Amino acid sequence: MSKEQIAKSLEEAFSQHGFAEPSVAKLKTACNVSLRTLYKYYPSKEAMIAGALEHRHHRYLHFLSEGLPEDKNKSIPHIFARLEIWMMNYAPNGCMSMNAISAFPDNPLVNQAVKTHKTEIRRFLGTQSEREDLATALYLLHEGVSSAWPVLGGDVVKSAEKAALCLLSEQPPLTTTIK
Repeated sequence: MSKEQIAKSLEEAFSQHGFAEPSVAKLKTACNVSLRTLYKYYPSKEAMIAGALEHRHHRYLHFLSEGLPEDKNKSIPHIFARLEIWMMNYAPNGCMSMNAISAFPDNPLVNQAVKTHKTEIRRFLGTQSEREDLATALYLLHEGVSSAWPVLGGDVVKSAEKAALCLLSEQPPLTTTIK
């Protein structure tokens, strides 16, 4: 089994069971590999979490990008519509990255995986909106959806999308950059 296949299985296991509950033995079983093979690619539970988060990150960006309209005025509504589908089908308990960092707040592997994911989502939103000056504001709306979803459900998506469209209707400043 490849490292990518193992990361996919780890993502599924952590998504279903959280981060505290599954032991390495349960993760080995979920991946359908030997302990030796699992440790070959991921030498600790924290490395397994980071691998699962990296896999999910790529899957998530691909998911958001599917069917993106060429008209940039329609890209943010499309992204929020895709976010709603993601939350319903893959993240009903909120953002897996934030759940991971809550479970392992001091682990550098987990922290780096989450930071990379969040930074790239912020950039993606700035690029897709062609309003890099609003990348952080759009990112905050996106994060608000994933945080509030377990409590408010679909209503939060509609509110965030409406707020994003209001922001995007404002005149951009003369210079824009994303750090």
